[in-house]
Amino acid sequence: MTVRVTRRAFGTGAMAAAALGATQLRAAAPTALTARVSTAQIAPRGYPATEVWSYDGGLPGPVLRVPQGGRLRRRLVNDLPVPTSVHWHGIRIDNAMDGVAGLTQQPVPPGATFDYDFAVPDAGTFWYHAHTNSMEQVARGLAGALIVEEAEPPEVDRDEVVLLDDWLLDPADAQLMTPFGHPMSLSHAGRTGNLLGANGSYDCVLPVRRHERLRLRLINGANARIFVLRLRGMNGWTAALDGMPLPGPEPVTGEMILAPAQRLDLIVDVTAETGEAAALLHLERDGSTQPLMRLPVAGTAAVRAREAPAALPPNPRMAVSGLDTARRLEMAMEGGAMAGLVSARFEGRDMGFRDLARRGQFWALAGQVGMTDAPFARLDRGETVRLKLTNSTVFAHAMHLHGMHFREVRGDGSLGPLRDTIVSVPDEPLEIAFVADNPGRWLFHCHMLAHAAAGMTTWIEVA
Repeated sequence: MTVRVTRRAFGTGAMAAAALGATQLRAAAPTALTARVSTAQIAPRGYPATEVWSYDGGLPGPVLRVPQGGRLRRRLVNDLPVPTSVHWHGIRIDNAMDGVAGLTQQPVPPGATFDYDFAVPDAGTFWYHAHTNSMEQVARGLAGALIVEEAEPPEVDRDEVVLLDDWLLDPADAQLMTPFGHPMSLSHAGRTGNLLGANGSYDCVLPVRRHERLRLRLINGANARIFVLRLRGMNGWTAALDGMPLPGPEPVTGEMILAPAQRLDLIVDVTAETGEAAALLHLERDGSTQPLMRLPVAGTAAVRAREAPAALPPNPRMAVSGLDTARRLEMAMEGGAMAGLVSARFEGRDMGFRDLARRGQFWALAGQVGMTDAPFARLDRGETVRLKLTNSTVFAHAMHLHGMHFREVRGDGSLGPLRDTIVSVPDEPLEIAFVADNPGRWLFHCHMLAHAAAGMTTWIEVA
């Protein structure tokens, strides 16, 4: 049987096919995530808005939510006047998607785009931030939360993201103070702000009800500040650290330490009375407290407080085995203004402290300042590693490993919780262990971002 196709029918079919193809292309295109200049009312009302760099115009950037086992697909659109890239912090990711300019990708020039597309194997609280000139770009506002949702979430009334930050503003006009690479920030504790808050505001407010149960996903997005947190008007349990669930929720009995880039999942019950205000507080060195978030109480969610929450479901591949036969590595952390480098290797040659300081370099890892052509270590896939960190400086450092998680090896041989960022304090021994199960070139650096910019950055390679 011969089918006769008229010119009109052919034209109609061709147009339909073209429309279907265009629809499919539109469906396949990743959702845009646009980095651009914007403004935000960080300072109190009465002060002008602060010029920031933002994702999609907000401070912080939009909360991205993906189901566990799904894929995140975002097209970075760079509307900034400078190159940039996005790092997906804490995700065990394909190396090509890690977003480290100069190591895993080229920086994205102004006016250009880059497609990020990767699976998310672990549920938990993660975040994303710029990883090109991070010291400045994160301080300007390029950060947001990435939430990977469990198939069976905990029984809570609300799930709230709280991205903590501090901002160094000029009191005269509420604009970010420059230069970002000031020698004081580079060589001391890092860039710390004079205004503290959460979710882009010094006065973050979250209305609640008495006996309401919340999941608070706390993220430290600050450049250098270590937050010392305290709850007021709430009972709480720590359910996860750096996105990784604990075996069981642990009651909050005192202060909680949250270093730059670390995350803390709390399950909290509001105990404050109606008309009062619960709060998340930061404890200063002098013993005073500053509210990072106020939670005014209006109404009642339940007649009485509930029982302790259940554990979050565990993520896959959380074990670190083979410690007795693990490869052992050591890394000395040196430098800083009060314990300056006598000498270190930089750009392929040995340099003294004065020459390094003139180049804005003050810190070293294993005798090396900044990135090198060769990695700190080449590891076989599946190899277990024990890395001893010796902090010979007078400052704390928040050490972050890309692409994998690790556990602290305690003095008694037991293992701490799974993390991707850990605090090393002066003169206290610290050892971490991990399984090199993710192939690629992975950064290891201090997340006091001025320290990273001033030399405290290296990388490892997993075959």
